[in-house]
Amino acid sequence: MNDNIARLYQIAGKPERHIIGLMSGTSLDGLDIAYCQVRGDGESTAVSLLRFATVPYSDDVKSRIREIFAKPQVDFPLVAMLNEWLGELHASMILATMAEWGVAPGAVDLIASHGQTVMHAPKSLHGREGYGNATLQIGDGDHIAVKTGIITISDFRQKHIAAGGESAPLAVYGDFYILGKVGENRILMNLGGIANFTYLPASMNAHAVFVTDTGPGNTLLDACTRRFFPGSDYDKDAAHALRGAVSDTLLGALMASAFFREPFPKTTGPELFNVDYVLQAQAASGTHDLSPEDVLATLTHFSARTIAAAVLTATAGMPIDTFDVYLSGGGMHNPLLVDTLRQLLPCRFRPTDDLGILGDAKEAVLFAVLANETVAGGHSDFGRRLGVPSVAMGKICLPA
Repeated sequence: MNDNIARLYQIAGKPERHIIGLMSGTSLDGLDIAYCQVRGDGESTAVSLLRFATVPYSDDVKSRIREIFAKPQVDFPLVAMLNEWLGELHASMILATMAEWGVAPGAVDLIASHGQTVMHAPKSLHGREGYGNATLQIGDGDHIAVKTGIITISDFRQKHIAAGGESAPLAVYGDFYILGKVGENRILMNLGGIANFTYLPASMNAHAVFVTDTGPGNTLLDACTRRFFPGSDYDKDAAHALRGAVSDTLLGALMASAFFREPFPKTTGPELFNVDYVLQAQAASGTHDLSPEDVLATLTHFSARTIAAAVLTATAGMPIDTFDVYLSGGGMHNPLLVDTLRQLLPCRFRPTDDLGILGDAKEAVLFAVLANETVAGGHSDFGRRLGVPSVAMGKICLPA
């Protein structure tokens, strides 16, 4: 038997596994690295977050990724080269962080690498006859496995598509396994570049779990902040937006997209919600003279209103004031966004920190949970509903 296969077999049979989960989102902040202890599998999964760090991307790294990020036409050789290059970079970041923590490679059973999404193309967005849902993440898992010497699970989203999903949101699986509670209706709300939420019913019936993207979270705010205020990657503490006023005229134009009339579940990305989207809405509404602060204030309310509308639609018929909303993602640090959500949704709002998972680490932790399912689980039945196929995801990359 191949030594790596024997090692994988041994890892699968352990009562607990030490897994490093990785996440790099569309905001391109950096690489989130979560060192987790994972016990059990499926609905018996228990996770302890042992260490967490975000390794920031340099301006050079961000610039290279943005050359190909969410663009319909790119330098194709550059895509291929960045796939290898980013895998090597992520491996270096992992090894350096492990060294800072005093964690030897031999202490880690698996690495769970999400990769860097550079194109998300559900059929509802690309609309091309003869083609289905598609997605592409770069940062090759084999390069991570070979450089670190650790078995790496990567490319999770392809199996989701192959099984009938749109590749996103994937948070539903980990949310259900480790963050649900019998007797409490919970909404796990991720305020990332694109906002999404998982509904976890008080019954904890896997067939009733619900997940969807809602539209922009931070992506338009970040993109317009970079445009209006060069040198700033995001509107820290909503400082600019708080000085602006909401334009109802622009807000109406922003909310006119057909995406918001599509049925749930659905996914989207910066391929749709980008600076051009804002400029087109301003042209349609005659609001080009708005100040940058007014635009950012309006975009913040746009994100909040579309998130709240999606939650209310998805929970129609249920008393919304009985729900607990747990926040994660960069947007949880935006006071205007969160305060507006509180005004629109009469729920109890808390950070996922209250559930034992840091909000900033949640997505990386959830990919560690997915990797655990790849090698030791994969038995959960979520029914035959659209958007949540009952599959274990991820490709296994072996060290040399």
